[in-house]
Amino acid sequence: MAATELDVVLDRDSPVPLYHQIAEQLSAAIHDGRLESGDAFENEIALATRLSVSRPTIRRAIQEMVDRGLLVRRRGLGTHVANRKVHREAVLSSLWDDLDAAGRSPRTEVLDLERAVDPRAAAMLDLPPETELLSLTRVRFAGDDPLALLHNWLPPASGEIGRDELERAGLYAALRSRGVRPSVARQSIGARMPTAAERKALHMRAGQPVLTMTRVAFDAGGTAIELGEHAYRAEDYTIDLMVDER
Repeated sequence: MAATELDVVLDRDSPVPLYHQIAEQLSAAIHDGRLESGDAFENEIALATRLSVSRPTIRRAIQEMVDRGLLVRRRGLGTHVANRKVHREAVLSSLWDDLDAAGRSPRTEVLDLERAVDPRAAAMLDLPPETELLSLTRVRFAGDDPLALLHNWLPPASGEIGRDELERAGLYAALRSRGVRPSVARQSIGARMPTAAERKALHMRAGQPVLTMTRVAFDAGGTAIELGEHAYRAEDYTIDLMVDER
């Protein structure tokens, strides 16, 4: 697919560097939909020639857009517009609800749903090691794009949750329908290279990292109601944090 040539107006008398003017105008084209996810991006030489600027100027503009997560460079494939990232605040929310609110057409594929004994998961849920838990593994899609591999464990008190129910809406919606409401969670976030199963489920190439999140959610009474261990495609996912001075 040929790259779209977009109009860029440069003010060469402005104190704003040319590379930044270029990056800002081309970024705006991505944000307003003139350039969409997966579109080929004009190559450095063609863009430099068309705008009558140096290749280092174009290279710096493109790098600024790569650093913002708007473009991806792949050896042998060139530069393309990145998939839209999912931005989530570090609050107790459902990925399904966040995608739905953003108009990202969430979809779930259930890979595994079974009763199982897992002493490690039971301990994290403050349950005896021999407790039989509901273990469920799902792939969450944003449209047709796989975004996250979700593995959760639920205590017996959560009741039966079926495959169809999990594919219609998020896990938290299923819990709320049973009167189980998450109130607070203990959560840790990390990054690592994916396992073979994660790479396959998320359609990832070798060398791409995953963002990980481990969460234990509790109801208002302090009872643990779910353990989640999730892996996200790092290039498509961002967690936003608000921090203040102590």
